[in-house]
Amino acid sequence: MNDILTKQIARVNLYALISRIMMKEVDDPFLDTFEKDEMILSFFPNYQTWERRKDLSRQQLREQFLDVDFANLFVLHMIPYESFYRRDDQMLETGGENPVVQIYNEYDFRVQLDAARAVSPDHIGIELEFMYMMASSELKALENEDYDAACQIAKIERDFLKEHLLQWAPMFLMNMKAEAGTPFYFDAASLALEFMLSDYEYLNELIGDEGCRYQA
Repeated sequence: MNDILTKQIARVNLYALISRIMMKEVDDPFLDTFEKDEMILSFFPNYQTWERRKDLSRQQLREQFLDVDFANLFVLHMIPYESFYRRDDQMLETGGENPVVQIYNEYDFRVQLDAARAVSPDHIGIELEFMYMMASSELKALENEDYDAACQIAKIERDFLKEHLLQWAPMFLMNMKAEAGTPFYFDAASLALEFMLSDYEYLNELIGDEGCRYQA
């Protein structure tokens, strides 16, 4: 069970990381934590060797490069919303009829659009934050040895990946990699894409055709 808890903690941390990166510009507290964590940095190989990171102050790096790249990728030139990718008319569904809002409400997930620099609840950062919340709930269930609840939450996560994020986010993330102006956001897109695909495989194996492994 220790291995399962370790895996779950890693899942929680990765969803927290990629959702935060894609919801709003990085700030000094985030970068302070980020730069000191060798494990996190290992997921950002191009950023680690980026000359600008070594030559500029933290403020210069943010204002001249990272903030500009975030704006280009998430506000100005790309559209990080599920409804844009999945609706035939490519219109954003910003109201309560958005399918993900119904899922959020069902599991008491409250969206803060202003904090996320978003205009619609199906923003990629918000959908990833929902996965973070569910993974955190699954971890608590495991710590309390409530394996039935952990299995149910894992199924919710698997279905949300299958029916929502994986229906559109890989295309957005591949476009993000192509358009990224900094190694930081290029690496973030690579990490998010690889992690979501591997996590879906993990959840499929966890749940399985013969029953959830937590209940075995």
